[in-house]
Amino acid sequence: MAENIDGAANGAAQPQGGAQLNLQRIYIKDASFEAPNAPHIFQQQGQPNIELNLSQRVNQLGDGVFEVVLGATVTCKVEDKTAYLAEVQQAGIFGLSGFDDASREAVLSTYCPNTLFPYARQVVSDLVQNGGFPPFLLQPINFEALYAEQLRRRSEGGNQPTQGLNA
Repeated sequence: MAENIDGAANGAAQPQGGAQLNLQRIYIKDASFEAPNAPHIFQQQGQPNIELNLSQRVNQLGDGVFEVVLGATVTCKVEDKTAYLAEVQQAGIFGLSGFDDASREAVLSTYCPNTLFPYARQVVSDLVQNGGFPPFLLQPINFEALYAEQLRRRSEGGNQPTQGLNA
């Protein structure tokens, strides 16, 4: 017996008439952790300074199929010494159909990184804690505001392609 499964019932989003979005896969594309000054850094006194850099890359894999890669690099320094460096490239494969170009770009720049971020946050947290450091959780990121800022900059400074996010 064949069943007709509606995309919305299967967890796919349908934001506009005829447009469909489905999440096909989430995976870690790359992850690394370094503690270059261990074990001496564990006895170092001082307030840690943490820097977060985010990036996003979109690759078209086929007709209506996109790989979105959310990169997160967390660097922790105590005084002038690096305590740790955690890098994660969290990726997902998304199917999109029925979107106009502007809507597709908005979905790839906001919805997709919002979907990937909790996974990247968990990987970073696990890497840091497994490295012997106190637990660290990335704070929520407003990808909609970052995308709106990119659009504003693009309209002011010419037609520059959307490549990365700065947080």
